[in-house]
Amino acid sequence: MHALPTAREVDDLATTSQRIRTAMETVITGRPDLVRLTVAVLLAEGHVLLEDVPGVGKTTLAKTLARSVDCSVGRIQFTPDLLPSDLTGVTIYRQEQHEFEFRPGPVFANVVIGDEINRASPKTQSALLECMQEGQTTIDGTTYQLPRPFLVIATQNPIEMEGTYALPEAQRDRFMARLSVGYPSRSAEVEMLDRQEAVDPLAHLTPVATIAELSSMIDVARRLYAAPGIKQYVVDLADATRNDPMLRLGASPRAAIQLLRAAKASAAMAGRDHVLPDDVQELAAPVLVHRLLASTDARLSGRSVEETLEAILARTRLPASRASAPDRRAIG
Repeated sequence: MHALPTAREVDDLATTSQRIRTAMETVITGRPDLVRLTVAVLLAEGHVLLEDVPGVGKTTLAKTLARSVDCSVGRIQFTPDLLPSDLTGVTIYRQEQHEFEFRPGPVFANVVIGDEINRASPKTQSALLECMQEGQTTIDGTTYQLPRPFLVIATQNPIEMEGTYALPEAQRDRFMARLSVGYPSRSAEVEMLDRQEAVDPLAHLTPVATIAELSSMIDVARRLYAAPGIKQYVVDLADATRNDPMLRLGASPRAAIQLLRAAKASAAMAGRDHVLPDDVQELAAPVLVHRLLASTDARLSGRSVEETLEAILARTRLPASRASAPDRRAIG
């Protein structure tokens, strides 16, 4: 059982999230939609996978989000020779004290930036699985809790790029959303050149929210009201992906949970205390596409996973009421 957030709590979340987005947009030019989705995943306590070609600002976006909140930040540059212990930390023996000492790795931070995650070996990639799902890591038989909130923002190049390893399905499923940065518009690119001609705006970015505020926002977003019809709609979408002949791997139950959480965060950022079907539809592609695998028939016919998901969204029946006001009682 948990209490629904008050109108004041939702307003505070919307105001603070707008402050974070405004700060980020001083660095990320011409992509308010991308910034909004990134912050929504942050408030849903999910992990973000940024995929695109080199040079479009994936790492800049990750750094911008991390610097907008006053929290601890860990940075990992993934390379083919990176070892799992380089992420999680190592236990060393101190001869002077005759005892073992644990030295934590960069995952022991509130926000972990993983740059070019698919350039590391699958063994190293999998070292993040326990961290991302359970908020802990086990080293030499000892389990260490990671700080909360714990968020991974990873970047990767398309798998067709040289020297990359495709993330395994289990790893992709840990990321709440996969976002594509894309090229800026011509006008946005000119504005970017103007802004960065003499100074680096990222170097002058200061935090606009504290870690305590972020933790509170995450709690408020999770307690937002979602009507039974909305939950059924999320399940219907997930089930449709599991039974579509164009897909050989559908959305997991984890995907359904994360889609609802992301929709709640998006609704709260809009200042609403309840989720609409529109919130679910907006987040469906970022949350689901990277978890789905096309069937052989789909590949032979040239049908993409995105097209299949669009068809599923088009044919899945919406809840009877597009907006259901929350019942101001404790809900489970």
